[in-house]
Amino acid sequence: MQKIYIFTGKGGVGKSSIAAAHAVKSAEEGKHTLLMSTDMAHNLGDIFEKKLAKEPENVLPNLDVYEIDPEYVMQNDFSFIMEYLGKLLSENVMNKTAKAQTEKRKSDSVQPLQGSLQELGMMPGMEELFSLLKILDIYRSGKYDRIIVDCAPTGETLSLLKFPELLSWYMEKLFPIGKVGVKVLAPVSKAVFKVEMPNRYAMNDIERMYLKLAELEELLKDRDTTCVRIVTTPEKMVVEETKRNYMYLNLYNFNADGIYINRVLPQEIGNAFFDRWLEIQQEYIAQMKECFAAMPVYEIPWYDEELKGERAIRRIVEDVLAQANVFEYRVITEREKFIQTQEGYRLEVFLPGADKEDIDLYQSAADLIVRSGNFKRNIPLPNILRKYTVSGAKFVDGTLQINFTL
Repeated sequence: MQKIYIFTGKGGVGKSSIAAAHAVKSAEEGKHTLLMSTDMAHNLGDIFEKKLAKEPENVLPNLDVYEIDPEYVMQNDFSFIMEYLGKLLSENVMNKTAKAQTEKRKSDSVQPLQGSLQELGMMPGMEELFSLLKILDIYRSGKYDRIIVDCAPTGETLSLLKFPELLSWYMEKLFPIGKVGVKVLAPVSKAVFKVEMPNRYAMNDIERMYLKLAELEELLKDRDTTCVRIVTTPEKMVVEETKRNYMYLNLYNFNADGIYINRVLPQEIGNAFFDRWLEIQQEYIAQMKECFAAMPVYEIPWYDEELKGERAIRRIVEDVLAQANVFEYRVITEREKFIQTQEGYRLEVFLPGADKEDIDLYQSAADLIVRSGNFKRNIPLPNILRKYTVSGAKFVDGTLQINFTL
């Protein structure tokens, strides 16, 4: 059965290197593996010191690497949408957008391409969206045993994964009525409002894109197929964002099953300058192990060289991944679970073997603290819950249920 492993986290924490190390280990195990990047700041080619093309390219036995070019995907897979969007922009807008670049284009002998991704750059999120859709195409092909995704920073990825919910309202209104409306309104809209209605081919592409988004969301939430691994570093701002992102993954019901703490300083560094840094890192590492007690936590050392090239990546494999069964699929049941209710939200915290009388619950700043004997869990609240208040709690069958209402 094919498996998808998504690596995400705050920008700059080392997601690409850790994803690459997993890909190398997977290939060594004899699994046909694809390492792909959906982040616009591609650097897989830099890591493997190889110029990559617009399609997956083999870099090691059993290992292909793919840096998605979203413009290439948009023009090849959704050409009618691109054509429609290009026409939708009036000549005046197009001229204003291109005016500053006209002389440079002439001097470089480069002709402007109407409807290109560069000229549609005002549409944020389009690049990442089409990159994510490519995951589904590759999974459908059945070519790879394991697909390892170096994803965009968590916040961007999660916001894109909510697109199907946003688009569903429009799809219900537009299809099939929308196709009839195109024929009726197209001449009027062009004559009166100077706006092109999408033709039936573009409408088909829009419908197809929506259905693919919905299928992609279902695939990424399938706990037997996809898991999310969060990469972080032991620094305050990164730790706080990691905790929030973990809560959002739970809120949207994704299977987060591993935490990778990168750039951990060695204890035997032997330099007084780093003494305080060592204390700070250990403090945040302990905090993360407490917050993510239900999941395996891996510590990746801060190496004495730049992690570039196959040899450097193999150091992570040998030092951290060699003895660990990192490709074992874990459905984490002892996690915090958010459920939307008619009154607001309910947070369920798994407390196996706890005594109801020993449970203590209180809120500290943006965190909810749950204590039971020697057990303590800090649960960061997603932003959406910060305007809610705790209206009640009960302990049922080993699970603490906490209700939030406005």
